[in-house]
Amino acid sequence: MELIKITTDNLEQEHICCAISNNKDVQVMSKKAWLRDRLDEGLVFLKGNVRGKCFIEYIPAEYAWTPIEANEYMYINCLWVSGQFKGHGYSTILLDECINDCKEKGKKGLVILSSKKKMGFLAEPKYMRYKGFETVDTASPYFELMYLPFDENAEKPHFKESVKNPTHPDMGTGFTLYYTNQCPFTAKYVPILEGMAKTRNVDFQTVHIQTKEAAQNAPTPFTTFSLFYNGEFITHEILSEKKFEKILSDKGL
Repeated sequence: MELIKITTDNLEQEHICCAISNNKDVQVMSKKAWLRDRLDEGLVFLKGNVRGKCFIEYIPAEYAWTPIEANEYMYINCLWVSGQFKGHGYSTILLDECINDCKEKGKKGLVILSSKKKMGFLAEPKYMRYKGFETVDTASPYFELMYLPFDENAEKPHFKESVKNPTHPDMGTGFTLYYTNQCPFTAKYVPILEGMAKTRNVDFQTVHIQTKEAAQNAPTPFTTFSLFYNGEFITHEILSEKKFEKILSDKGL
């Protein structure tokens, strides 16, 4: 499989995998704008030369949009191989390329956000352990920070204290959604959820995180999308209409 590295020169014409559409689609535009601003910070987006979800995205941890302390590590935003591309060893090809690149850059190791069990939008813990990663820190209710050190004496990364407690009474009542443009799906679904809440006359406020500083001080490990209700963490999963409808029903709304 040929690997393609996204650059400022080829960003506009290359397909970015997770949002299969044309460049005028709001999801594609949102994601590519976010990528463009990160490339100068050392972000690497490496994809298979296919039209589908087969890519790895990583960035120096100092610039990662998540509340962690991991100086001189590289943070993997996303490793995604799906559908017909599974079973061909593409995940290993992408991850090995990432490891080699990070070693050449003199990094201490890799970190990635995972969970106690397999969950959508988070790294699969079983696979990451198979590749040598181990859990180095946890944050309620189910987040795990996994790492692969290149030096056994390297300082261990960890979550910031701000994400250790999943309950935040200072948020007030109703729904509070923290999100970024890192994932193209938020550009589509956040407005839909806002519209559903408005139709039901439900309190729903959004916090659109637009800088790494804001992300690194957020109250959740998964800044791409985290939904709270009355200050209590509900889910990190980017919700479809059907799934949000179920949450509203469960809350009696």
